[in-house]
Amino acid sequence: MGSSVRMFAIIQLLRTARALHRAKHCQQFGGDQRTVYLDIAVLQAPRVLIEGAVGVGYVMRAGFDLPPINFDVEEAEAITVDLAMIMLTGDKGLKRAAQKLADATPLSNMLFASSWGTPEPPSIDLSDVRKAIREEQKINITYKNAEEVESARTILPVAIAYH
Repeated sequence: MGSSVRMFAIIQLLRTARALHRAKHCQQFGGDQRTVYLDIAVLQAPRVLIEGAVGVGYVMRAGFDLPPINFDVEEAEAITVDLAMIMLTGDKGLKRAAQKLADATPLSNMLFASSWGTPEPPSIDLSDVRKAIREEQKINITYKNAEEVESARTILPVAIAYH
């Protein structure tokens, strides 16, 4: 296994870990313990968020999910527009995810999208609705109709449309 493939495998192992991993756990990707120590040192140099020490173990610090990504001009412009549109949905979970993607890569600073959109709903987190859709789960909602009459329902959401 080449060193770049081995380092990527180490990142994947540490990224999904719930506890510290010692160098011996990483030897499955090739090389001895010293090689693993050197690989981790190389990964830490460009700010890969690996914490730990020789003899103790290693773990990936929360927040490291995407390495910096480079796009050509048209790809960057497409993503800039997409992320700007997501920021207008009123869905704070998607906005958080869009910001994370924007932070992970240099995008276009020459292209702008409209800043008007839908405000965040004050009484519901659309992340919960998207989760219910993914998991095919019913949710309980309370809403007011056009005449301000309140009603409670149990629904099985199938989609969210952003317009």
